[in-house]
Formats: sequence, C-alpha cells, structure tokens
Amino acid sequence: MLELKNLKKSYQEPSGNELPILDVPHWSVDAGEQVVVIGPSGCGKTTLLHIIAGILRPTSGQVLIDGWNTPLLTESERDQFRARRIGYVFQTFNLLPGFTALENVLLGMSFAGRGRDRKRAIDLLERVGLGARLHHKPGQMSVGEQQRVSVARALANQPKLVLADEPTANVDVGNQQIVVDMLRNTCRDENVALILVTHSPAVAEQFDRVDLLTDVNLVAKRKLEEQSELAEHYDLKK
Repeated sequence: MLELKNLKKSYQEPSGNELPILDVPHWSVDAGEQVVVIGPSGCGKTTLLHIIAGILRPTSGQVLIDGWNTPLLTESERDQFRARRIGYVFQTFNLLPGFTALENVLLGMSFAGRGRDRKRAIDLLERVGLGARLHHKPGQMSVGEQQRVSVARALANQPKLVLADEPTANVDVGNQQIVVDMLRNTCRDENVALILVTHSPAVAEQFDRVDLLTDVNLVAKRKLEEQSELAEHYDLKK
C-alpha cells in the first residue's frame, strides 16, 4: 500500500550547507496494517508524515502509495490525491474556525469530491463522544474536543491510508482511549492502513508493529550514535 524507496529530505542552511533530515533506504506498510512510529524529538517523524501525505516534496526518492509515485505529481494533483486517498490527523487540528464540528467533517468530504454523507459524519463524531457538540464551532470547544473532531474528519472519506500525528497529545486522559479505539477499529473494519506517531508508551503498546524511526531514518540513527559517543567520551573523562 505504501512503500518508500531511497527517500531523502534535506534543507539548505543560510550558510549554503545542506541540512539532512531524512534518509530512508526502504520502508513499507501493507494495506490495512497498523503501525506506530516512535522516536525522540527531532528525528524526522512529522517531516516523514508530511512527505507521505504530499504536503512536502522529498529531495529525492520514491513515495509509492496505492501504485502512485506521488512526488511526480504536481502540487494540485498531490492535493487532490491526499483529499481522496489519505486521512490526516494534524497536531494543530487545522479546523476551520467559522464552521461547526459537523460542518468541518462534511467539508472534508466535499474536498474529496465524493459528496457529503451526513449520516457518516454524525456517526463518526458520536463515536468520539461529540454527539452533543455537533453544532459547536472550534472556538466553543476544548482543545481535546477539537482534536477529536480532527480525528473524525480524517476518517470521513474512507481513505486508503490514515496518518495520525500525536492524535492523543491534546486529549484528556479519559478520552484518549476513545480516540485510539476509534482510529484502530475504523481502520480495521474498512481495511485502511494506519501510521500513528506517538510519544505515549500506553498507546504504542497496543500495536503489534512499533517502528523506531532512529532505525528507519539513517540521519536520525547517525545523530543518535554521535550523541551516544559524545556522552560516553565525557563519562570516561570523569
């Protein structure tokens, strides 16, 4: 379903030097598979998700999704591809402030060009405990409630792949399991691949496959090794 080949991403610093962020020789996720990605801050987790989603273009390499090599698409084609095939749960929610929770989910359906399925939108919001908040706008909702709306929106179009960037980070403890269960159960029932980034051991331990990005991303692996060598060097000096 998803396959990354020789994927690299780097930025140019003001000095003109290249700053490498990602170097992934190969990584894949099967249709319907559920994967947790963990790793320390700065190891490239969000950058990886953005490249898979087509929000960022890689410096080089292939991103194969459902048979499409998405970096070869134009920006507008990638936007359409993402709207129709990928659900994304952003850390910052990206909800439209002038629209209600229900309208935000319905608008997500419209962007995919599949028409609005009001029944599905309501059902998804009810499943994350927001049945009584359908007509509330983001400014009238808590941070955790906004995050739950973004989860419902990501699942609205029955995508082939869902990318979830810390989906429980802004949700209160009492509702974190609701969000995880909804993501996992809906993806399982609809054979949707799920890639979930988290810092939560309680979330990660529920998944059969947990990938450490410092094993997948050679840039992060080298950085970790350098830090370990430096720590060992100073420890030996004591």
